[in-house]
Amino acid sequence: MTEITLLDGSIGQELVKRSGDKATPLWSTQVMIEHPELVRAVHDAYFAAGATVATTNTYAVLRDRLKRVGLEDKMGALTDVAVQAARDARDANGAGRVAGALGPLIASYRPDVCPAPGEAAEMYAEPVRLMQDNVDLFLIETMSSVEQAEGALQAATGHGVPVWLAVTVDDDSGSRLRSGEAVAELAPVVMRHAPEAVLVNCSRPEAISDALADVKGFGLPFGAYANGFTRITDGFLTEAPTVDALQARTDLTPAAYADFAMGWVDQGATIVGGCCEVGPDHIAELASRLVAAGHRIV
Repeated sequence: MTEITLLDGSIGQELVKRSGDKATPLWSTQVMIEHPELVRAVHDAYFAAGATVATTNTYAVLRDRLKRVGLEDKMGALTDVAVQAARDARDANGAGRVAGALGPLIASYRPDVCPAPGEAAEMYAEPVRLMQDNVDLFLIETMSSVEQAEGALQAATGHGVPVWLAVTVDDDSGSRLRSGEAVAELAPVVMRHAPEAVLVNCSRPEAISDALADVKGFGLPFGAYANGFTRITDGFLTEAPTVDALQARTDLTPAAYADFAMGWVDQGATIVGGCCEVGPDHIAELASRLVAAGHRIV
């Protein structure tokens, strides 16, 4: 028997789906502004499915993203709404942890436009400060390069809050980050900042196993939560894209996704869950499979 932390699934995409609104470059932040009650409902759904972590809807609540649309003065208020919704759902569930999400600056999957580590650390200092007293851990998500991971880790570590680092890998070669760097090249950064866990996220599930083979070598707890997109398209790698540029898979059923995740557990992963297009039904199936295999969800 292994103790497994079961993450939730997609937060942003689930909010967009439930709202029924047209996608905007602000993504799930726009939904939270217009339908704040949906954020709590999504967290509740994941806890009901068996998840033990609620990831805050703060992936894109970053000053550089809000500034584009004149909402930078709302950063504190939006962060509060997102964190409180996760905390309320956790408290209603009676157990669980709240993970404060820190997404990529400027754009996802674009390490070429990411600020240098020192500048990035200064930009991340604000969301870290806003969340550090009200979350159980920081979850740095979808880092696409070694430098991107470095900047976020500089900001998030040293505040008495556990930090988990999640990186995203090439759709066709899980041994490489989206920057083209080898996953193994993260080793010096991981050793320097010593996050409590290293994860692979927002990548095709087929690419995860190769990535985990390298991540396992870091000697830290590790895991994964994949997305359900066919792939990250060139149309999404533009300025201020919307998720309309990405296509959801039709073959990634809850059972199919659980097959992948159970394979990661077989590799030694102790933290699993889902990312974009992986919903409560997927997490419920994965919870059932973990228990049936004799694991304990913590």
